[in-house]
Amino acid sequence: MAAIASLQIKTPTQSTPLPKTYKTHFRLQSISYKPNPTRNLTRKPTRISCGLIEPDGGKVVNLVVPEFERDLKKREAMDLPKIKVSRIDLEWIHVLSEGWASPLTGFMRESEFLQTLHFNSLRLGDGSVVNMSVPIVLDIDDAQKERISGSGSTSVALIDGSDNPVAILNNIEIYKHNKEERIARTWGTTAPGLPYAEEAITGAGDWLIGGDLEVIQPIKYHDGLDHYRLSPSELRGEFEKRNADAVFAFQLRNPVHNGHALLMTDTRRRLLEMGYKNPVLLLHPLGGFTKADDVPLSWRMKQHQKVLEDGVLDPENTVVSIFPSPMHYAGPTEVQWHAKARINAGANFYIVGRDPAGMGHPVEKRDLYNADHGKKVLSMAPGLERLNILPFKVAAYDKTQQKMEFFDPSRAQDFLFISGTKMRTLAKNRENPPDGFMCPGGWEVLVEYYDSLAANEAGRVPEPIPA
Repeated sequence: MAAIASLQIKTPTQSTPLPKTYKTHFRLQSISYKPNPTRNLTRKPTRISCGLIEPDGGKVVNLVVPEFERDLKKREAMDLPKIKVSRIDLEWIHVLSEGWASPLTGFMRESEFLQTLHFNSLRLGDGSVVNMSVPIVLDIDDAQKERISGSGSTSVALIDGSDNPVAILNNIEIYKHNKEERIARTWGTTAPGLPYAEEAITGAGDWLIGGDLEVIQPIKYHDGLDHYRLSPSELRGEFEKRNADAVFAFQLRNPVHNGHALLMTDTRRRLLEMGYKNPVLLLHPLGGFTKADDVPLSWRMKQHQKVLEDGVLDPENTVVSIFPSPMHYAGPTEVQWHAKARINAGANFYIVGRDPAGMGHPVEKRDLYNADHGKKVLSMAPGLERLNILPFKVAAYDKTQQKMEFFDPSRAQDFLFISGTKMRTLAKNRENPPDGFMCPGGWEVLVEYYDSLAANEAGRVPEPIPA
């Protein structure tokens, strides 16, 4: 969408300490969290710090076994009950293994699942709370449950589509998968047509299995894009190497146009004015499951590279990496997960726009979520108090300047709003957008992608793109 915006930095206030718990890890308790309505209204000075933000739980979890143990773990996996995982399951194993969901150490057990559904957060053993708004779970069916229960084993092996062992799940717990409640609480509706729900939940097993993961080797996709898939620890190392004193994250699942670039460059300018010396942008496209009409990851990465080559963004202060999570399109609930994961990667600022992680209602002709609720929820969400949320105002194409600019309502007639639908229609018809909407190299990639779709629909095999 071309309707994006300029940031208004809202620095969070400190949260009220929560009572300490004395038992283990994620103990299920009620969370008494009251949003502070003044948090958005009171501007306080942002603390300037040269260190990266601390990850949730104090350290980035790494669930990949050391190289010298991998052969042993493969042999161990062969003797365990086995669960074949789907592509989305593998993406979640990737997410967990690298610590994006820190401090989670595996697929959720029931207490973690319930806290996530009801509180959008997890209470740790020391009484502190970290955000967790989407369930990260593994389903099994009745036959698998009976086989695992009958084996008496406390561990299971997770295998891929080629029967290769991917991970071992230890100290397992099996519990009921209430799919209707999960969908209702995650999306706020049980209407048919929710892409992730239809792909991964409605046909899933009636049981969930949780436990601690040991991932046998780093997850790779061998699609020519693995070098973009930096883990949270690798990203932190890159930010430290660049001497970043602030990291501002921008997630997207669409091609970058000049309105996005205006927002990102303006954000950096504002951070410099606030006293930061070297703010670094994390341009972080989502790389897991997306709905069928989204531009595929390989084409998006090619387009993003052109944006850097054409000088729209400065490579010296931009890190482009792939976020491996699947996409839920769950609006205000999911945007909390997107923000929380970037804390673990070292980002202390998170840019949020209109209707983040939203989609059209699958049945009715309207948006599924209120467009402003995502940024409001982020400013109040438990466990995200340390993260500076950067909401932004609308930007559109200024016909008088022939470029993307921040919208000025006093001369509304000078602005053109180019929707995502309009952008796709222009690209499909090989028509050029107005000068200044997108860099020429980036637009050529988009046209090339839609040409490949047309060729495929006509029965011709499109040329593969170089990764």
